[in-house]
Amino acid sequence: MKTLTTTIQHSEKNRIEMVDFYNEATEDYEFWSKDFNMHFGYYIPFKTNPFKRDQMLNQMTNQVISRFNYGSKKSTLLDMGCGMGGSMRYAIKKHKNLTAFGVTLSDFQEKKGNELLKGLKGSILKENYNNTLFKSNSFDTALAIESFCHSGHSKDSIKEAFRVLKPNGKLVIADAFLKKEENKLCYGSKYAYQKLCNHWSLERLETKTNMVKKLKDVGFTDIKIEDASFRVAPSVLHVPFTIIGFFLKNLFNKNGFKKESLHNLKGSFYALLSGLHMKSFGYYIISCTK
Repeated sequence: MKTLTTTIQHSEKNRIEMVDFYNEATEDYEFWSKDFNMHFGYYIPFKTNPFKRDQMLNQMTNQVISRFNYGSKKSTLLDMGCGMGGSMRYAIKKHKNLTAFGVTLSDFQEKKGNELLKGLKGSILKENYNNTLFKSNSFDTALAIESFCHSGHSKDSIKEAFRVLKPNGKLVIADAFLKKEENKLCYGSKYAYQKLCNHWSLERLETKTNMVKKLKDVGFTDIKIEDASFRVAPSVLHVPFTIIGFFLKNLFNKNGFKKESLHNLKGSFYALLSGLHMKSFGYYIISCTK
């Protein structure tokens, strides 16, 4: 009972820290992406330019939504952890018959994200993606790009996705996962992992094996897992240059660095460091059907 209580308290503390982080640091992401994409990118040789970060970031969104195989009929999309709605805006503009909803716990993201969605068939709501107010069987598709990690790739997140999707609806997840259990990580990768979780308010990362098992347990079928680590790597290599640029930009700011901005910078550094431990971490695109 004590362990369960401690886990719940840790989850709630992490949730509060995450909300504070995104309320205060979301504007920093404009330095990372003019489109406010709050994720890493996807590189395709001779198609995407490795020196143009936003092109790779939008390509990640394109890779995710292409797995939905949208046709000409009207469809609905739920972005579970939508940030500023960058992926939603990209999807809506590409597929004219698509209507999208996104959920976030951040007041700032809800307000500014909806301003950016003005005139488009999309809306952001302030809700917890583990327990939304949407009716069951409401959406044709759902995506989670680097968002489920904030709740530790919890089974609650998967259950909610399963609930709100229509029969034969599809979920696509793009995220970093462990390749082995935390207690089997080497000292260097474990250190980077713990620092990454701390600075980016991640509850934990699941192993890819356990994630697939959770999806099956909840009821998802036709589960496909694609290793996108090398496709993501070129955008991760932008991190040190972004950190230096952001630091120089804010060095002479009279208000100094916000605590959340420093956490963001440190989290970015440890994301790069984690990515170098390729035996311990990987980036995967997982698709499955209800």
